[in-house]
Amino acid sequence: MHDVYIELILSAIEEQYGSEQLFYDNNLGISLEKWEDWKQGIGLLSPEENQKVKHLFSDYEWMLVQKILRLTIIYPEKRGVAVSEYRKMKTEIARKWLNIGLGTVEMIQLKEENNPNQYLNLRVAIEYNEWGFDDILTFRLPAAIQQQVENEQVALLNWVNENLEETYNK
Repeated sequence: MHDVYIELILSAIEEQYGSEQLFYDNNLGISLEKWEDWKQGIGLLSPEENQKVKHLFSDYEWMLVQKILRLTIIYPEKRGVAVSEYRKMKTEIARKWLNIGLGTVEMIQLKEENNPNQYLNLRVAIEYNEWGFDDILTFRLPAAIQQQVENEQVALLNWVNENLEETYNK
């Protein structure tokens, strides 16, 4: 299970930061040695550092990670596809939320210094109007998606239904 957990964490880091080094240097403030020891299960992160790792995910995404981990215990043959299954489920859940009218979708443009590639976060959420209880799924996508939606005047919901899984799971 530890290997699957690490794979899910590394996938989120790659998606959000582009590299492990940017994450452990800038976010955790730890050395490469400590990071590698933690990944191998021979070192520990402080509670604060563990919390920063957990914050790679929304609360809802963290719940999905826990479900994937539990399922890889029950079905060990799924361990090799855990990351792709996690990403697939995120897109499927987002589509269902939007199609049944529970969720809202918004695009958030990200401008990052030292990164010529621009991205946007597609945020799909169910809002409960109570602080901190919203269920949120986020998808980091190339910023060109925004131009595609605007230029083709395709409704964002239609774009999500037709293109999210393919674009996000590349």
